[in-house]
Amino acid sequence: MDPETEFLVSKRKTGNEWELFKENVRPLKRGRNVDLLNHALKAHTDDQLKKSLLDNRRRLIEAIDEYEGEDPLQPWLDCIKWVQEAFPPGGDFSGLVLIYEQCVRAFWHSDRYKDDLRYLKIWLEYAEHCSDAEVIYSFLDANDIGKTHSAFYIAYALHMESKSKMKAANDILNRGISSNAQPIEKLKDAYKKFLARSMRGPKETDEELKDDDLPTRSFGALLARGESQRQANKTFELGRNKLKQENHRIQRTPLSIYNDNNMDVMRGHPSKPSTYSNSWHTLGGRAERNKENNAVPAKWTSYKVPQRPVPRTMGTGSSAHIEVFVDEECAEMPKAAYEKDRTSSLQLRELDGKNIKKETELLRENPLRNFPSNSLPR
Repeated sequence: MDPETEFLVSKRKTGNEWELFKENVRPLKRGRNVDLLNHALKAHTDDQLKKSLLDNRRRLIEAIDEYEGEDPLQPWLDCIKWVQEAFPPGGDFSGLVLIYEQCVRAFWHSDRYKDDLRYLKIWLEYAEHCSDAEVIYSFLDANDIGKTHSAFYIAYALHMESKSKMKAANDILNRGISSNAQPIEKLKDAYKKFLARSMRGPKETDEELKDDDLPTRSFGALLARGESQRQANKTFELGRNKLKQENHRIQRTPLSIYNDNNMDVMRGHPSKPSTYSNSWHTLGGRAERNKENNAVPAKWTSYKVPQRPVPRTMGTGSSAHIEVFVDEECAEMPKAAYEKDRTSSLQLRELDGKNIKKETELLRENPLRNFPSNSLPR
């Protein structure tokens, strides 16, 4: 029995959500589970189902903090995969960007995962959700994360190519080939395709310019041989004739000369109004111009500021010190960096939908805003 017949025989009520909301589904390279997809899309109209999805996400995040196995990255991968499936539209409400950021921040200083392909893929997926991923690729390059894999160089070069930085993209691919990033065949194939695109770019631009000169016609209309060139010449002649008519009309229009009535033609300078004819014949001397600065400074001896004696309880020597204020909340925070990163996953549980959206927007603009300053590329 084929899957379609099996579905019809089962008479399940859930199964049509994919057809109703498929324009809101973010595609995944690995594909999607149809049952989970329909279940997730039904949450658009079922508040109880939406609440169950949020509760399940919270349990997965709690499982990350409670994990004590040999591979701390695995619960993060399970959580990310489930969120991608359970929130098909993605978006800010899913909290996926926050999970990406907290995951990469938890292991960026670990030598164990610097060459782990799973960890690199999380970085690359995080970069796809940011407004400018160049800062992420620079961070990975500076901290030697994923540089043994060809996926890093290919993604980095494609991003630079999208910003029209062709020389930088070429250098990145060459650097990956020289370092023998694996699989090297995939990297060499990507480099060949890049060279083909870079050589074909200017030629395509010229063809597009030629296409702009062709006459506009409806879709499906065929032109006889040589007719296209004749129509192009006709259009050019019409445009040239119209330009000549415009130039002729401009030449026939008389040029009006501006005449300033206040100008004293005999003396060659503007005539002065009669009301100001007898004012400011001279500017005066320096003393006259600086008369506001004639006051002579003197000591303030006529008034004494009252002072109140204060008893001194401690000396002014080297033993004197000022007590520094310490915030109790900051004092209770763990000092170890790995402990801080481990507890950072609690942030998503404490945020509501509005705060998750705000934090997601901040991370899209500055994906490394929560990283220590000494880890950022210079």
